Amino acid sequence: MTTTFDIDTAKLEAFAGQVFGDLAACYGGVMISIGDKLGLYECLAGAGPLRAADVAERSGCHERYVREWLNSQVAAGYIDYDASSATYELSPEHAAVLAERESPANLSVAFNVAASMWADEELAVEAFRSGRGVAWGEHNHRLFCGVAAFFGNAYRAQLVSQWLPALDGVVERLEAGATVADVGCGHGHSTVLMAQAFPSSRFVGIDTHEESILAARANAAEAGVEDRVTFVVGTAADLAESAFDLICFFDCLHDLGDPVAAARQAHAALAEGGTVMLVEPNAGASVEDNIGPIGRVYYSASTVLCTAHAISEGAHDALGAQAGEERLAAVFADAGFTQWRRATEGPFNLVLEARS
Repeated sequence: MTTTFDIDTAKLEAFAGQVFGDLAACYGGVMISIGDKLGLYECLAGAGPLRAADVAERSGCHERYVREWLNSQVAAGYIDYDASSATYELSPEHAAVLAERESPANLSVAFNVAASMWADEELAVEAFRSGRGVAWGEHNHRLFCGVAAFFGNAYRAQLVSQWLPALDGVVERLEAGATVADVGCGHGHSTVLMAQAFPSSRFVGIDTHEESILAARANAAEAGVEDRVTFVVGTAADLAESAFDLICFFDCLHDLGDPVAAARQAHAALAEGGTVMLVEPNAGASVEDNIGPIGRVYYSASTVLCTAHAISEGAHDALGAQAGEERLAAVFADAGFTQWRRATEGPFNLVLEARS
């Protein structure tokens, strides 16, 4: 047993400070979510210095609550404060992260995911004890909108302009008129973006979560692409057509109970010369390669979301969100693919290409 004589006081204080910083971040996350829901960041964006009363009037909120919230943002370093005029100001750089909902830098929407994880804590605790899985649809509704908005922003910024052009010959096929499957499409943001960019092609979005499919259909109608997009409830096993020019797995393969079976089904469903596009978290091959904030986010989400869903589908050794390229390549090799390459990458994602 450790005694007080074994404790390095400096290490203790440093670690306690680290954990207290995490506690402050948890509290601050609630403030970010409130600011996002009430449009407080939007009221501040581009407005210059404002008094608390000004922000309250613009947002239609009670001034005393707004003032306390503003002070929490100053304490966090999110908002600048001028003591001489008692005014608050949100810089353009911080507005891109907090106020502009479709900015590729926006992170405020992602706090819905953290909120859902807290709301479902008891589900996770019970799953740890029993070993049972927790299916995607069992989670709090904030998970679905949070994931859709967060990943949707990334796809909007990179999918058409960077990721698809990195694949061999895919853009040319899409421009000419291709048939595309988007497996695990969620709210359909990736499917709709491709349909908007390539009107000569036809797209099928597939997801096991019926509520997400309904949202995807609504998104397609709003974007005016429902004439070339179909959304269905199902899995990769439901790729009945066997002539897809492109099959996409956007941040979902690691969620599946049998990723090899899904990849094998994709292999069977590809047209001659077709391509599988796999987008996965940019993780290293080992735990020590993934130390840091990004790895921490992915491992945490994987614990209660990704791994939990895979177990709900019967996985015995789920890939997890931090699978790494080596394990992903092995999945596709086992499924019969003979060509594999890293097409491109970013801080958060690997874009991988597989062919027969």
